[in-house]
Order: sequence, then structure tokens, then C-alpha cells
Amino acid sequence: MMNDPREILQRLCAERGEDFAGLSRMLGRNAAYIQQFVRRGIPKRLGEDERRKLARYFAIPEILLGGPVPEMVVADGLISVKRHPVMVSAGPGAIVTEELGKPYFAFDERWLKALTPSAPSRLSIVRVEGDSMSPTLNPGDDILVDLEDSTARLRDGIYVLRIDDALVVKRLALNPIAKRITVQSDNPAYSDWPDCSPGEINCIGRVIWSGRRVL
Repeated sequence: MMNDPREILQRLCAERGEDFAGLSRMLGRNAAYIQQFVRRGIPKRLGEDERRKLARYFAIPEILLGGPVPEMVVADGLISVKRHPVMVSAGPGAIVTEELGKPYFAFDERWLKALTPSAPSRLSIVRVEGDSMSPTLNPGDDILVDLEDSTARLRDGIYVLRIDDALVVKRLALNPIAKRITVQSDNPAYSDWPDCSPGEINCIGRVIWSGRRVL
């Protein structure tokens, strides 16, 4: 069952080139901790702190790793989407965490379903830092990321990517003949990263909506 946290962790590691020992060390645990959890079922459940760190690292909702089920319907006709305390860089690249106040955005159910077929648990709201995607995305903008729409369906568009230990938001342009990818910044002051192979792109999800404050 793919809603089993163990199978989800195993799939994420395979898709994103992670290893169990490295994740265990990131959690401050012994090198066999994640392997024992996935392969032997020890412990039966991830601890709250470990679950939160892994969810932030992979940019996924905690519910996928055994976290509490959120209240998805907040009012008649409205669906909530988790707002994660992570900022994705549109600049040099960094993970920045902050307390964002309300834990969710609420969207009209029909509007959201017209935007994406993905379940609300596979959507995430994060905030943009930096100006490399200006004027399309500006610092402080909130973006809706479809975690289900990633590497398997990669195409032209704006995506959240993991580069080393950083989350960045960039535009991807695919060459359909050469099967190569250019990672672009909408701000011309920043250089592009041309001629990347699909295997070099660690895609977290596709940006499908943005919201910003009007000053």
C-alpha cells in the first residue's frame, strides 16, 4: 500500500537518490535507524520530531509519514491545503524555515479540482525568497506546489527543485529532440543552467498557482 510511510520513504529515496544511512544521520540517529524502520518495522512509528524533519526535507505533508490527518474541509465548499513553514529560494538557494501563522490556505473545492486532479494532501503552500524569478514570482509570494506533478510528467513550466540541501524555484525548458533541460531564471540578471540531463533534475513538484500582497 503506497500510503504506508515505510513504502513512501523507500519510494522517495529511490526517486531522489537518497540513502537510508544519510537520512538517519540527518535526523541525528544511528546510521541504521531508517533502514530498520523501513525494512524491519522498528520503531512501529516515526517520532514526531523525526517525522517533521523528514517531511520538511522531502517537502511533503507529514500525514504521508504517519502524521495526524488534517481537517481538509474547513467550510462548505472549501478545501484546505497545508501551508508549510519552508521558504523556497528564487535566488542563490537556501532552506529557510519560519512560522507562517495559519496552517493552511482554503480554496473553493470546484476551482481547486479544475486546477489539478491531485488530492489536497499532495499539495503544499510555500513562500518564495529571493528575486531570480521576478517579475513572475517575487519575494514573499505564496506558491501552490503540486507534489504529484513532478519528475514523471516533467515538461515546460515552473517547478520547485532540490539542489543539494536547498529548495529552489525555477523555470524548466525542455528540448524535445535532444531530451535536455535548461533551468531558467525569469530575472535576466541571473544566468541560466543550460543542457542539463533529466537525471540531474531533482524535482519536488510543479508550481500551479501563486498569490501575493499588493503594495
